[in-house]
Amino acid sequence: MEIFNLSLPAANRFASGYLEQSSDIMPLFHYRFNDLTDDQKRLEELNTRSFPRERVAEHIDRFMERFPSSQAVKRSLDKLKQDNSVVVIGGQQAGILTGPLYSIHKIISIIKLAEQKERQLGVPVVPVFWIAGEDHDYHEVNHVYIPREQKADKWTYPERVLQKKMVSDILLDKGICLTWVKKVMENFGETTHTKGLISFAEDQVNKSSTFVDFFAHIVMELFKDYGLLIVDSGDRNFRLLQTEFFVQQIEHQREITSHLLEQQSVIHKKGFPVTIESQEQAANLFFYDRNERILLEFDTEKNSFVGKSGVISFSKEEMTKLALEDPAKLSNNVVTRPLMQEWLFPSIAFIAGPGEISYWAELKLVFEHFQLKMPPIVPRLNITLLDRSIESDINELNLELAEVLSRGTSIERENYLESIKDREAAELFSVTKEQLAAQYQLIETKITQLDKGLIPLLKKNENFLLKQIQFMETKLDDSVKNKHQLILNKYNRIDLSLRPEGLPQERVWNLFYYLNLYGSSLLKDIMSLPFEFDGRHKVIKM
Repeated sequence: MEIFNLSLPAANRFASGYLEQSSDIMPLFHYRFNDLTDDQKRLEELNTRSFPRERVAEHIDRFMERFPSSQAVKRSLDKLKQDNSVVVIGGQQAGILTGPLYSIHKIISIIKLAEQKERQLGVPVVPVFWIAGEDHDYHEVNHVYIPREQKADKWTYPERVLQKKMVSDILLDKGICLTWVKKVMENFGETTHTKGLISFAEDQVNKSSTFVDFFAHIVMELFKDYGLLIVDSGDRNFRLLQTEFFVQQIEHQREITSHLLEQQSVIHKKGFPVTIESQEQAANLFFYDRNERILLEFDTEKNSFVGKSGVISFSKEEMTKLALEDPAKLSNNVVTRPLMQEWLFPSIAFIAGPGEISYWAELKLVFEHFQLKMPPIVPRLNITLLDRSIESDINELNLELAEVLSRGTSIERENYLESIKDREAAELFSVTKEQLAAQYQLIETKITQLDKGLIPLLKKNENFLLKQIQFMETKLDDSVKNKHQLILNKYNRIDLSLRPEGLPQERVWNLFYYLNLYGSSLLKDIMSLPFEFDGRHKVIKM
């Protein structure tokens, strides 16, 4: 296993500009992500603030009791309580079987950057992963993809969830889940690792009650030796820590929305699209009653927080009372979640995907309203696993890896298909179709004079003959392709591995697909590699 770097464009224009430290984009942030001087400034800023370290550490300790642990986890909990400690933090939804690879890449990024910052800054740095269990988009977390017939086949977990429940509250039917997990593993393809991997996954299912439990058990079993701490934003006890901060959000609802819209206007004027959907009446909070997560708005006429077209309504006093007495019924949105995170954790860095970089830029004035600065926003590691056989295919076809990772092989494949066509045969078919159309035009002119009623039948007859010619042309094309199928299969294998369904590998394939191929030591081998947080794409040769 070895690693090398490639310079590839980011997923969106804004993220590309951020990686390049563009003069248009950097004023939208408080710190640069790869500047030790800015890290020191951030440390100084954090030292002027107070954090509920003991309460947060105690909560995480209790929350993590049921998950796999280690001495490294205990050391991280002790570090978190220290007055001079900081965290590297990032989050993701709790996808089934950990979801797409980018979730794992984010965890790797958090751990590796925490290790790096501790060496560079000489202070305790704790890796923290924020599970977005308060999210209610079940359809984003309930599936994996399996390679089948040279395509990525979507396998959805069969249980339906009709209400907008937090993922933290979605229960697992262990019988259904065990059957589904076993079928998924078997359909990855039988290897020497499959039986052990099925056993591992089944153990985690048996220990789990909810989607978040299942996710957390797997993650901690895989990363416990690196001192990773996890929190679940959907955990009721975690929201008990957020009471005073919910109150601040309620009191400053108008200012939060106003500053968001003002910053979005600045970004729009720079020629970039905005990421966060918002409007003047946005309250940036959800109400949750265990069955449904309802987005709240602020009705200025009624001076109240309302949801679901006024079905529920709270005065500001009632909302404040709710925050103080039953904060588990409140939930953050994309605007207030970063604020809550910054109030709770002394973060030296936030690990962000391309989309997250964009929406953090929209929050600068919101943070400044509360006399806060956003942390350095560090792009997560973008990683591609490159099998040696796929590398061999790329070399044999004289393809550029950077081009393949950026856009796949469709252009080169089409060029190859064009090169193997029998041009004489193609010309013959083309002339035949033209001649047929010309002759039928003459026939149509004559029939118009004799019996216009026969025109529809004539058209039908012409289309039938054209389809027969097209059928024969397609059969000839297929015959030519079959003679060159070995080469065409190489293009297909490359795309399936590196750009499945036209998307980056990390957005489709699941960690367990690779554990099935390479075994349980895969992650340890990856974690032993040197990673630079320089915005370049990391290619790991397997």
